[in-house]
Amino acid sequence: MTVEVGQPAPDFELVDQARRPVRLSEYRGKKVVLVFYPFAFSSVCGGELCVIRDNVGELQNADVQVLTVSVDSVQVHRAWAQAQGFDYPLLADFWPHGAVAETYGVFSAEIGAALRGTFILDREGVVSWKVVNAVPNARDLETYRQVLADL
Repeated sequence: MTVEVGQPAPDFELVDQARRPVRLSEYRGKKVVLVFYPFAFSSVCGGELCVIRDNVGELQNADVQVLTVSVDSVQVHRAWAQAQGFDYPLLADFWPHGAVAETYGVFSAEIGAALRGTFILDREGVVSWKVVNAVPNARDLETYRQVLADL
């Protein structure tokens, strides 16, 4: 299955780096930046999530929530969040392995992880914009800013 622009985002519940359950539907009424990435502690993923961290005031506020998802475990996410100062949710799509990424159409069985997929949801939980990049290709923060401003 692939989630496309104009479709409702499939709901899910995963745990964050503090083992708190996070359900996507809890953020109805807010715009959501849903960021799938392959692996914690990798250079491109680290660069992308550090850019989000350094600009989190623009990307996460009373009107917008950032949620990131990878197949890494809660323990890996906790260590990475502590090492990098990530204070937004890092969600573990660990088991069933990559099930949420697969639902969104961004799971790569070849590498056993998510591709670099971003879905921006409107306040009703409908996908307003998406991009899926190959593993080595980072995403552009400026595009996120523009899409959020246009919603």
